[in-house]
Amino acid sequence: MADSAQVTTTPRHAMTDTTLSDLVHADKTTPSIWPGLALATMIAALAFALRYLPGVGMLSPLILAILLGMALRNTLGTPEVAKAGLAISMRPVLRAGIILMGLQLTLGQVAAVGWGGVAGIALSLVLTFGFTTWLGRVLGVDAKLTQLIAAGTSICGASAVIATNTVTRGRDEDVAYAVACVTIFGSLSMILLPLAENWLTLGPRGFGLWTGASIHEVAQVVAAAFQRGEEAGQFGTIAKLTRVMMLAPMILCLGAFAARRRQGQGGGGKAPIPWFVFGFIAMVGVASTGWVPQAVLDPATAVTQFLLAMALAAMGLETDLRKLAAAGGRPALLGAAAWVFIMGVSLALIILTGAA
Repeated sequence: MADSAQVTTTPRHAMTDTTLSDLVHADKTTPSIWPGLALATMIAALAFALRYLPGVGMLSPLILAILLGMALRNTLGTPEVAKAGLAISMRPVLRAGIILMGLQLTLGQVAAVGWGGVAGIALSLVLTFGFTTWLGRVLGVDAKLTQLIAAGTSICGASAVIATNTVTRGRDEDVAYAVACVTIFGSLSMILLPLAENWLTLGPRGFGLWTGASIHEVAQVVAAAFQRGEEAGQFGTIAKLTRVMMLAPMILCLGAFAARRRQGQGGGGKAPIPWFVFGFIAMVGVASTGWVPQAVLDPATAVTQFLLAMALAAMGLETDLRKLAAAGGRPALLGAAAWVFIMGVSLALIILTGAA
């Protein structure tokens, strides 16, 4: 009996000691998130500072952030100690930025575009996304990369790319490639659309709607639309923000399709619901009340851009240019075709609906 009692007691002590030791050891080896967060923060801050340099202002801080991250990753390398913090930047920080983005939009802005304008923007978005998805299959481009290029082209550039990737779960290289596409072709639109207006003579409202419905980045829309005057600039900005509002239903639809595809492939469990999208919608509702003072909205907009810049900086730090080059030229061809398509279809719809 005594021996038996001792045999029973000893393992209990051993188990307790081992558990405590493991806990202490785990606490010491758990990587800190702060080095990675600090690195992403510094790159985002540098991106905001660089935009004031001559010739750089046409690029948004989001695009500059991913370019800086990629430059660091592919020259000096990404420090191993930063990995944990970069993962936080690409998930919770990103989602917080998308939620706050809702404060930039109101239902009143949508009403100002008019039903014809909203219908034209929505239809051009859906048609562009569908066309890009179809052409991606024809060209043999990876499905996840195709969806990212489709989202960035049809909705709102880099913001749409990183938001869509929360449900498509593409590689960081896919995100970088899609951002590169919207940067290059959106910049070309910024130059070409004002020149095309010399022959089209759409008028301030029509031209503003065209830029807002077809150009990728908000900053690119502003730069192009205001070249034709204050009225065109205002309509371009409002049309673009209306297009940004369509990001929420698009992500929800993609999440549902992703869940159905996983179930069809025998994948276990359901795809996670992108709850942050409902936060985005809630913030649109809050902004639409008119109760939020401008003194709050302006800093919130700056914080939103900074959080998204941190997320893109983190993605840049995880992007290997060799893997990016391995994708070849077909994704670039896809991005170019999608760019031409949205410019043409949005112009046609604006004219046919009489929104101009």
